[in-house]
Amino acid sequence: MIKNFIRTSRWLTRRQIDIISQVALRRYSYVSSRNTSRNIIERRFASSSSSTQVCDIEPAVFEEICSETLESLCDYFEEIVESDPNLKGADITYTDGVLTVAFGGNYGTYVINRQTPNKQIWLSSPVSGPKRYDLILKDGGYWLYKHDGVSLHQLLQNEISKIVKNKVEFSNCTHSLV
Repeated sequence: MIKNFIRTSRWLTRRQIDIISQVALRRYSYVSSRNTSRNIIERRFASSSSSTQVCDIEPAVFEEICSETLESLCDYFEEIVESDPNLKGADITYTDGVLTVAFGGNYGTYVINRQTPNKQIWLSSPVSGPKRYDLILKDGGYWLYKHDGVSLHQLLQNEISKIVKNKVEFSNCTHSLV
């Protein structure tokens, strides 16, 4: 019952955040429907154009988007652990903007945390190492690693699928581009 209450509270909070995020995304993003090939290139390779990156977004809006992303990831990781019998010893904690997913000795620990001064989310992966993701304000907002053009959710989907030996879908998480 308490878990349902918490999930309902998170849902209501996300709904309010979605409204704020949509306003912020409309205000700060620029999508040109005339030049779609340019949009695809910018989306894939994260151009340094100010129209695709977070630069002047309000700190409160950035914090809300980060919190929404991390809470969504936390909820999904909990679902993955509950449904996979091989991960019963896994431990998931989310406090103070830091999500820690300890899968155990064979698989390692993922740490995902927000970096407010840099306006990034940082990932420490036992498979691919450390990465820094920037918020791209297109398509509802998503987190992208500029060096390889792979989104946070896409990388997690690929790596976690190998751990659980089943395909997992991070596309339902908020601010996902998979």
